[in-house]
Amino acid sequence: MKQLAHMIGTVCGVGHIRPAPGTWGSAVALPLAWALHTLGGFPLLLMGTAFALIVGIWATREYTSHGGDHDPSEIVIDEVAGQFTALLPLSYAAWAHDIPVLAMWPGWIAAFVLFRLFDITKPGPIGTADRRGDALGVMLDDIIAGVFAAIGVMALAGVWHGVMGQ
Repeated sequence: MKQLAHMIGTVCGVGHIRPAPGTWGSAVALPLAWALHTLGGFPLLLMGTAFALIVGIWATREYTSHGGDHDPSEIVIDEVAGQFTALLPLSYAAWAHDIPVLAMWPGWIAAFVLFRLFDITKPGPIGTADRRGDALGVMLDDIIAGVFAAIGVMALAGVWHGVMGQ
């Protein structure tokens, strides 16, 4: 079980890439999100996000059960779940309006940058979740950072398409 938890937690070893394993975890989430959206639209990406959260909690708990560090840097399944969360508004809009999801490439960049910003700085409830000191906290801080990033993506889209009329 420890090997499976390692494979899931590190996203097949991506978490061992240095420097900045969290950024690498977020980066690998982008093509995974695209694949899920392409195969099944918003519903499949939403299910993939929930799946990443659930197996991420298990893998993190299992991986850290014998060590002192509750959030080792090589665990990046949390970044995948958080990045998926940040991309959900783009997936929904593409799916609901039959728009190619990659046509929204500026939103993908914004989702990536905003997610990394919130994940690194951990403002407000993100930091509170991170300080839980358990597997749920490891996953939850990234989900909340993803929600913040998703809100930011929607706000930027509103400004670009609504206020600026583009």
